[in-house]
Amino acid sequence: MGKSLLVLENLSPGRNLDAYMQSVSAIPVLSVEEERELTERLHYQEDLDAARRLVMSHLRFVVHVAKSYSGYGLPLGDLIQEGNVGLMKAVKRFDPTVGVRLVSFAVHWIKAEMHEFILRNWRIVKVATTKAQRKMFFNLRSMKKGLGWMNNDEVEAIAADLGVDAKVVRQMEGRMAASDTAFDAPVSDDDDSAYQAPANYLEDHSADPAHQVEHQNWEEDSQRRLMQAMGELDERSQDILAQRWLSEDKATLHELAAKYQVSAERIRQLEKNAMKKIRVTMEA
Repeated sequence: MGKSLLVLENLSPGRNLDAYMQSVSAIPVLSVEEERELTERLHYQEDLDAARRLVMSHLRFVVHVAKSYSGYGLPLGDLIQEGNVGLMKAVKRFDPTVGVRLVSFAVHWIKAEMHEFILRNWRIVKVATTKAQRKMFFNLRSMKKGLGWMNNDEVEAIAADLGVDAKVVRQMEGRMAASDTAFDAPVSDDDDSAYQAPANYLEDHSADPAHQVEHQNWEEDSQRRLMQAMGELDERSQDILAQRWLSEDKATLHELAAKYQVSAERIRQLEKNAMKKIRVTMEA
């Protein structure tokens, strides 16, 4: 056991995957009694050596789970590393008094870390963001019978199994079938195919200099006309509009009513009349 642990500590699934899996498979599986003793030592005494032995003895299970996700086109070594993180989290949180084996508890943490990794790296644009979409993503991958598009009967059957509308199944199937495309054409592309790159047909109208100048001129003219219209109001009306609309700390009708010793309704009427005068002046 000690020799296997020593070899494993010098290996990583990202560097030498075959050697790592051989070392993992050489670590003996814990018996029920051994596992109970180690989990109790960790839970009650915070024994780090017990935690280490629990993690090591379950690494082979992480490899087994990672292999079931090999169809996503991601490196197996990366999946194993993510699963190992989930395993360590599970060991830390495991309560030996619940009466189940550690592996039954850890499988959920291991898969959760792998799911997060897959969703982060399978596409540049996320195909699933909500909890419901993530569940649909992984269930649909496992339930699809072939690589082609599903027919109506298959969609209806999966929708019934998952308890969702058939439209939701179709939407996720479309997301999963989509592929990432570079915005610019690769340097190696020839002239005949380079035109297909999105950079050649997706136009950003907001970047048009003429539109930008036009928008800036419109804003400046609107600002000038607003200031001119404000200047034609009496001082009280100017102050009311400034306090109600132009100040970061906007005043209430009651605050202005107290300031000018009138009713709040009177302040509302003055505000309304001032806004009407400004609108007429600016439209002239």
